[in-house]
Amino acid sequence: MLDTTTPQIVNDLNLTALGEVVEAIEKDPSEALVTFNVTSRWAGQTRSETTVDGYTIGGRHVPRKHVIHADEPLELLGSDGAPNPQELLMAAFNACIMVGYVAGASVKGVRLESVEIETRGTLDLRGFLGLSDQVPPGYEQLDYRVRIKGDGSPEDMEAIHQTVMKTSPNYFNIGRPIRLNGELTLT
Repeated sequence: MLDTTTPQIVNDLNLTALGEVVEAIEKDPSEALVTFNVTSRWAGQTRSETTVDGYTIGGRHVPRKHVIHADEPLELLGSDGAPNPQELLMAAFNACIMVGYVAGASVKGVRLESVEIETRGTLDLRGFLGLSDQVPPGYEQLDYRVRIKGDGSPEDMEAIHQTVMKTSPNYFNIGRPIRLNGELTLT
């Protein structure tokens, strides 16, 4: 008889709880809707402070409190007090796909020893500074390398990699244009 009182844990992830979430979403697709919201405020010079005050899942608000600081390096007129927005963008991408690799491995029963993701991008400041209409202000491409070690076969690891690229929200977000709806309010 299957023991349903002891959660199944692989790579520190509770697969029993994951199964319950999947089951709830299959019964009621509105449980799958998650809305995230952040508020950023100028903190002087090139610094900003972003507050996370919760999110909504399945129509229920879940309070949380996190603060994210951003700044620019000295060479870009900042005080180098925190990562800059580009580094935070890459960190958010890496963190999102990291979840995918760990969850994907866990679901397959692959025990991981390590996962490391290195992401690199080059942008041309002439676009950001408005010095050339021929130069985009952002990245034309991001290159990333995943180093993964665990007890899965090469085929298992490749399947996990393909699944991450297919299902990661930030892989999707960065890989395709997102419609941005901006509104300016003067206070």
